[in-house]
Amino acid sequence: MTIDSSPVAAPAAVCARAEALASRLELGAQALAAFAGKLTDTQWRMPVPKDGRPMGVIIHHVASVYPLEIQLAQKLAAGQSIEGVTMEDVHAMNARHANENSGITREAALDLLARNSAAAAAAIRALSDEALAMAAPVSLYGGVPLTCQFLLEDHAVRHSYHHLGGLTRALSA
Repeated sequence: MTIDSSPVAAPAAVCARAEALASRLELGAQALAAFAGKLTDTQWRMPVPKDGRPMGVIIHHVASVYPLEIQLAQKLAAGQSIEGVTMEDVHAMNARHANENSGITREAALDLLARNSAAAAAAIRALSDEALAMAAPVSLYGGVPLTCQFLLEDHAVRHSYHHLGGLTRALSA
């Protein structure tokens, strides 16, 4: 899956909110990459308590879902609702990903993380203030109307930080 980095209601220049979101996403991806780079091979393959997936699979997971997270945000930015996406779908997608990528290498995961986070940041920078403020119903939240900015903050921007926290706690346990 590729990220459409074409603008939705193209801003003349990158808006401050979009820049802040994109920068935060990049910093999170960089922090996750730095963490991954310090893992031993044993730690890379270590299952994370309460999650069950190996650390390396979780890092690859973050990298692999940026395109979907951005695609959903772009849909909201265009004023379209997000339908048919449930937490059960998310859990099933994560389980499939874990099965299909159980032997993922550090190099492949870090390469995907760098490429997909850069593309996600570029797509965010292409959003206008109006696009970030656009709201529509989101099935993942029970049909509640949410803004594009909220969806970005709760998913693509926060994702690396969320998993980095869990991975860090797993190593210190």
